[in-house]
Amino acid sequence: MWQLNLPTYKFNTKKSGDKIFIFDSQRKKYVSLTPEEWVRQNFIRFLIDEKNYPAALIATETQILINGMRKRCDAIVFDRQMNPIIIIEFKSPFVPISQETFDQVAVYNFKLDVSVFILSNGYQHFFCRIKPDKTGYEIRQEIPDFKFIEV
Repeated sequence: MWQLNLPTYKFNTKKSGDKIFIFDSQRKKYVSLTPEEWVRQNFIRFLIDEKNYPAALIATETQILINGMRKRCDAIVFDRQMNPIIIIEFKSPFVPISQETFDQVAVYNFKLDVSVFILSNGYQHFFCRIKPDKTGYEIRQEIPDFKFIEV
């Protein structure tokens, strides 16, 4: 697969016909290995193994309702009381992170009302914290350890 701007991890994969599947340890099932899925699997493993995010507090492919429309968050991180604290949006390594990506997360945040979101295409990673006065957000490229996130 593609070498990303993340540590290298080993994954269980299988082939069925002409499709390749990767085992998603969060969802406990094999899923189609698309470029975006490759980023998701690697980045979530990075959060768990390197940044000490508890696996049990990360939900992937979470459906939410916004104005009666079904939307899907790539991942949500919860605090220990199971309140959402981070929205994560993944893109394929071939899709640059753009203003459109930030806007997509902002739409999800109307429902979830978190103060932190993370965007990654496997090469670029953005950690964004919404300013307390909600006039914008601060962007960093370093992803902090979980102990510095929890509120």
